[in-house]
Amino acid sequence: MSTDKKSFFGVMRSYNKGFWVASVMELFERWAWYGLFAVLALYLTGSTDEGGLGFSHTEKGQIMGIVTAILYLLPLFTGVIADKIGYKLSLIIAYGLLISGYYLMGEVQSYAMVFIVFLWVAVGAAMFKPVASAIITKNTDESNSTLGFGIFYMMVNIGGFIGPACSSTLRTQFGWKIIFLQAAIVIAINLVILLFFYKEADREKNTDTLLETIKSSLINIWEAVKDTRLSVLLIIMVGFWTMFNQLFYTLPTFIEDWVNTKALHDSIAQVSPWLANAMSGGGDSVNPEMLINLDAGAIIVFQLIVSYFVLKIRHVSAMITGFTIAAIGIGITFYTGNGFYTILGIMIFAIGEMMTNPTFSSFIALISPKGKEALYMGTYFLPVFLGNFLTTFISGNLYEAWSDKLSLLQAEMAKRGIAMPDISSEFSKNDYFTSASEKLGMTETEMTQFIWDSYHPNHIWYVITGIGAVTILALIVYDRVVIRPREARAAQ
Repeated sequence: MSTDKKSFFGVMRSYNKGFWVASVMELFERWAWYGLFAVLALYLTGSTDEGGLGFSHTEKGQIMGIVTAILYLLPLFTGVIADKIGYKLSLIIAYGLLISGYYLMGEVQSYAMVFIVFLWVAVGAAMFKPVASAIITKNTDESNSTLGFGIFYMMVNIGGFIGPACSSTLRTQFGWKIIFLQAAIVIAINLVILLFFYKEADREKNTDTLLETIKSSLINIWEAVKDTRLSVLLIIMVGFWTMFNQLFYTLPTFIEDWVNTKALHDSIAQVSPWLANAMSGGGDSVNPEMLINLDAGAIIVFQLIVSYFVLKIRHVSAMITGFTIAAIGIGITFYTGNGFYTILGIMIFAIGEMMTNPTFSSFIALISPKGKEALYMGTYFLPVFLGNFLTTFISGNLYEAWSDKLSLLQAEMAKRGIAMPDISSEFSKNDYFTSASEKLGMTETEMTQFIWDSYHPNHIWYVITGIGAVTILALIVYDRVVIRPREARAAQ
């Protein structure tokens, strides 16, 4: 039966227990991941006297960028491993890695150990990621898969919204340790759901060895990327993911350094005290992760509306428009230290993301040769991997050189010949700011404004929006050289 012959409620009733179990597990897994990841940059670079680790932005960029890049490369292997050993066993292994990894991340403090333990978490997430999608695929059919994956994507964003919202309140009230405990507990709930509610369907036995299975998967991926239409598109999409990643890697610390979120909190409180309290986690300043979380909130509310309008636009045209809107939005967030412009920029960026990301997935399927759709879709994570790797240098080295408040203040103090102690366990980043403001004869707010006016840390927006602009131009050329001639031939 085709989808158009079923009512909405008829399609909803068609989903079996396996579909709903996988969807709920996706929600909880994203809750745990984004509950940590949305605040990870703040934790890694935060002042030690507030429970942060006091790492440099270069170290932060390496931990978040390299490890997350590896996470998105591993599904090329973990997916075939799951097919070999079974989905339930794969998820048990994934949850074991995630529970232990999330808990240990709150216990280790050295750069090397944080890197290793976060990599441990990434392996667990990479074990989970392809299995959840595969369960949805196997529990839907042609009559309900479109809405099914829409529900699944909605679960991703609900989890991605709940996680940071909970973390915002928890870290404000109880400190950083509770964030990691929250993630471990949420994954433990997933383990209970898996053991008691998920029954794996019968699957075809693969007689190949694990090594042969992985080798076959790599050969298939290589076969797909040899298609110039696909490989050029994947390269272009690296630009989008590099730009997108700044939302989680760079913007939280930019807000922490330069946006007066206390003034933003007070302005919001005049309109809605409840909203101001929710966005501050009970404190007197809006937490950066709650501003970032507006992106997920917007997707939950507006994705279906945006997708409806995108249906009426050519795929590549929709992606070009989405890129352009996203680049404008991300540029606004870094251009000014005004919190209201930060909110405006994030909301504009969300519209661009809603137009681009789902359309990209759909477009890969569209250009796939008949019978090779799954093979081509397997390349989706390649630009995500490369985008995360490139983000290492933008969020790390570049931010530290151009935009890090501490680095710029240290340069100013050295230029003036004012001696300052080195940052240490006895002299935290916050101690440095307090001491510097006293020696400069300024309040900390005045000092922040002086550094902003003198060093222009917002200039990092040139690089971020520049990446977006190059991506847009590349996609326009790709459309005119590759796609439009193909469409013209098909129309003849």
